[in-house]
Amino acid sequence: MMKRFILSAFVGASVLGLMSSGALAANDDKTTLDEVKEKGSVQCGVSQGLPGFSNKDEKGNWTGLDVDFCRAVSAAIFGDPSKVDFTPLSAKERFTALQSGEIDVLSRNTTWTMGRDTSLGLNFSVVNYYDGQGFMVRKDMGITSALQLSGASICTNTGTTTELNVADYFRANSMEYELVAFEKADEVVAAYDAGRCDVYTTDQSGLYAQRIKLKDPDAHMVLPEVISKEPLGPVVRQGDDQWLNVIKWTHFAMLNAEELGVTSENVDSMKDSDNPAIKRLLGTEGEFGSAIGLGNDWAYNIIKLVGNYGEAFDRNVGPDTTLGISRGLNAQWNKGGLQYGPPVR
Repeated sequence: MMKRFILSAFVGASVLGLMSSGALAANDDKTTLDEVKEKGSVQCGVSQGLPGFSNKDEKGNWTGLDVDFCRAVSAAIFGDPSKVDFTPLSAKERFTALQSGEIDVLSRNTTWTMGRDTSLGLNFSVVNYYDGQGFMVRKDMGITSALQLSGASICTNTGTTTELNVADYFRANSMEYELVAFEKADEVVAAYDAGRCDVYTTDQSGLYAQRIKLKDPDAHMVLPEVISKEPLGPVVRQGDDQWLNVIKWTHFAMLNAEELGVTSENVDSMKDSDNPAIKRLLGTEGEFGSAIGLGNDWAYNIIKLVGNYGEAFDRNVGPDTTLGISRGLNAQWNKGGLQYGPPVR
């Protein structure tokens, strides 16, 4: 029955994707960037609460790596990082919200897969966080490896690649399991914390983030196995290359700034740099903003008002935060990681 539900949801989303593409074609005289400028803000779809990535603080302010990306898009367009409105979305409703035009960009922990990329009428733009699925258990279970989980009950979200990865992993290792799935992330956390299941599985970044919400975080551990590739990043509708370029180059600008040593603190003095790459990035040489419908100070505004990629990472999920995540695969390409920004030239 679960497989039928997943298939039905996938097919339904595919149909909506085609409808969305058709709607865009019918109104192709106005781009997403035009509409965003007209309404004066970016509508950004985020998670319903994932500390470090997109989460409301006690004052109701959105914070996190995915939130900072949306603020960077706002800074690039308006020269103001605050002109963005956030729509919290469950895994089940995230794609429909984007297909229907309810949001302009989905910046929520969402895995780039072939099926999603080719069948939903959507474009995955970049990978702003390389991740992999893992498992969290109670320390008093005495479990040290995922290979010891045969017969376990496992909590997770519905409508995610997580369900499919669990099925693959347990089948490949001839193990049995019971799936306990919920639509909302907080429901999964609550069920696991209440003992309704033995194991909580999601992307490893999510496990570290959600562990903070447990009654006794130190009583739980993330197992060492990483069972999947989970490239996460912002998603847009197909059919609008200009908007896709705005989203892509927002991320690339943050990466290039970090690689070139340009930060929110020194960006003003860096405008006087003799380095041609820095000049092009900050708009003191060339006219690269106009190619994507933005001003020539688009990247300067991103860096000045939000920061480079390293600043955003360290501020939200890095070693000095509660999550304490090392850069790992998300380090720059010249520091042993996979993050690589194409040059502005």
